[in-house]
Amino acid sequence: MKVTYIGHSGFSVEWEQAVLVFDYYNGEMPAFPTDKPIYVFASHKHQDHFSHAIFELAKKYESVTFVLSKDCKMNAKYMDRIGVPKEAKEHILYMGAHENLTLPLGENTLQIETLDSTDEGVAWIVSFGDIGLYHAGDLNWWTWIGEESEEEYQDMTARYMAELEKIRGRVFDVAFVPLDPRQGERYYWGLDAFMRHADANVVFPMHFWEDYRVFNRIMECPAAADYQERLMCLEKMGQSFEIGGKK
Repeated sequence: MKVTYIGHSGFSVEWEQAVLVFDYYNGEMPAFPTDKPIYVFASHKHQDHFSHAIFELAKKYESVTFVLSKDCKMNAKYMDRIGVPKEAKEHILYMGAHENLTLPLGENTLQIETLDSTDEGVAWIVSFGDIGLYHAGDLNWWTWIGEESEEEYQDMTARYMAELEKIRGRVFDVAFVPLDPRQGERYYWGLDAFMRHADANVVFPMHFWEDYRVFNRIMECPAAADYQERLMCLEKMGQSFEIGGKK
């Protein structure tokens, strides 16, 4: 399985049967084999998670399916105005929180589940055979010292923990989880809570605004000692990794 960090929260995942692209908004889109189906996900409509440039993939590749959060929904007039290619328009699907979708993939199927975000849109759980992936989107423990009331803090905490309870005990092959240095000393709380409710063989921190110093911080953080060896430390946009032996 080849994982490429495109930028911010954008990643591609490629294995023998398919390619997945998550939350592209900036960086150079990798070149993919033209004979593989491509599934493109956007977790919500925020500018740093959803770019209309993704629809250009439908011009280049024969089989592209776009799976978007419902808050990204576009009518025909709007799609015409922003120039969505006709090749893409009939291959756009929308999902809300806590929904399931099964898509054909060769002789098998791609299973998609969603969680509710603590910000906007959804988080993605994607399964194919024995491969399981988690992409958080903006589902995170968003708390800000000195910028919220106790009521707001408790509400955010309750909503995040409620979503994590839905995946308690699940183990993902690869997970993409926010690690945002803007949160100060709480920057790792969301990732840490994820790892203590669910688990992942490999974790890619994301949403760090290209501040790569956050990787030094998390690798020196005593609270993360139990899972530091599973964290992938990113160094630049466009960086690729070969993960495990699964194809």
